[in-house]
Amino acid sequence: MNIKNFIPRVYQASILNTCKDKNTLVCIPTGLGKTKCAILLAVFQLNKTPNTKVMVLTPTKPLANQICNEFKECTNINEENIILLTGAISPKKRQKMYENPLIIVATPQTINEDLQNSRISLKNFSLLVIDECHRSREKFANTKVAKLYMEQNPQGKILALTASPGSTKAKIDEICKNLFIDAVEIRTENDEDVKEYIQNKEITYIDIELQEELKYIHKLLKDFYKEKLQGLENFNISKPASQINKVDLLFLQKRLQFSPKRPSVFYGLSLVAQLLKLNFAMEMLETQGLKALDSFLNKLENEDTRAAKIILKNNNVIKARNLCRQLMEKGFDHPKINALKEIIKNTVEKKQDSRIIIFTNYRNTVDNLLEILNKINIRTSRLVGQKEGLSQKNQIKVIEDFNNGKYNCLVATSIAEEGIHIGEADMAIFYDHTPSSIRRIQRVGRVGRLKPGKIIFMITKGTRDQAYYWKSQKDEKRMKGILTKMKETPIQKQKILPEF
Repeated sequence: MNIKNFIPRVYQASILNTCKDKNTLVCIPTGLGKTKCAILLAVFQLNKTPNTKVMVLTPTKPLANQICNEFKECTNINEENIILLTGAISPKKRQKMYENPLIIVATPQTINEDLQNSRISLKNFSLLVIDECHRSREKFANTKVAKLYMEQNPQGKILALTASPGSTKAKIDEICKNLFIDAVEIRTENDEDVKEYIQNKEITYIDIELQEELKYIHKLLKDFYKEKLQGLENFNISKPASQINKVDLLFLQKRLQFSPKRPSVFYGLSLVAQLLKLNFAMEMLETQGLKALDSFLNKLENEDTRAAKIILKNNNVIKARNLCRQLMEKGFDHPKINALKEIIKNTVEKKQDSRIIIFTNYRNTVDNLLEILNKINIRTSRLVGQKEGLSQKNQIKVIEDFNNGKYNCLVATSIAEEGIHIGEADMAIFYDHTPSSIRRIQRVGRVGRLKPGKIIFMITKGTRDQAYYWKSQKDEKRMKGILTKMKETPIQKQKILPEF
């Protein structure tokens, strides 16, 4: 068996040499050929150990479909011996499909379910590839499959692939433990064997200033939020009220949920719920705009909770809500929107076949931007997850249409960040930000794969946009330092299978 249609790059060949002998975590920038590393190792293992198979796990059907096609395009293995398996195929049919293929690409949940129901054995597999392995947390399907694989086949190899496994040593160690990793291979855009394959990425920062009207609405919400924070003084929080953040609130909520049920605990839970909702309302205004805030407050009306009722009856919230609606009637919204429209119009005017991906965290914002851009005759579609209303079949169709030029713009949630091949985008726009270094790295990786690209960060000054941007950048730098050190220091062999 051989590879075809590509020549291994120096760093891919070097990584392969490590993977041949050790279970390896491979972390390389998006677009530099992680799947090619899997293909090289799969061909090596199948030639080294005849009559064995290879299992590739990846989190979504669109990703699985792409990886399956890449294996077919890049090896001389008969196409009927490379199959795609997902939960869309009935269990009875899947059981028969395991018998003949050499390479099975599947979603982790599907394989875990079939293992639990004895529809498959992993004894005759010589390689388990886990794509997007940062998902391999405790009790996740990836982790359960890896454990059963090592129980049934201790000599089998594991290859774990990601652009970013996590920003702390604890998170990276957890993945290494769960996937029985012996070695780490990392490449950054500054490594000598990678540099020649890195395309230039022009980065632009657009500072956005909230209008005074929006700042006033924010102040109304913030004053009520501060008032509610004072009520936490009786719950043994060491921080001053002014320094309590969302993480502290979630930690307190969890502590109270496991406390003996008494009036003070119920009061505390309601208070924390109010604070979390107000915190979210302020974030919507800061980073998304008036429509997002109005939509969230409308949603609270349908909640039959004490926290929602208290918030909606508060004078500050009532005033903020009325002002929000008045401004919306006058055509006001977040200043990002006008800036975004200007960027898109100028880009498409200069190059009619431009491909632009706009990232945002919220489905409501996707729908809002879709409507706004289509109104100014920018051919735009949306890419969201199944839970947000788009089936995997339709996700694949949207991506194909975007790649084929039917649309100039793709407004997307996190579904577009992870691994999916979305052609060659000319530009990626961060409409909002995420504190996650993993998601930041994946967003940036959507451009500059085969040709130079542009990345635009839209940052609303003095808001969470700014805080999240700097946090994700700091975490990415720390992650690279941790992995580089781990590459140079042998990892102790995992001898005891983790308990789940």
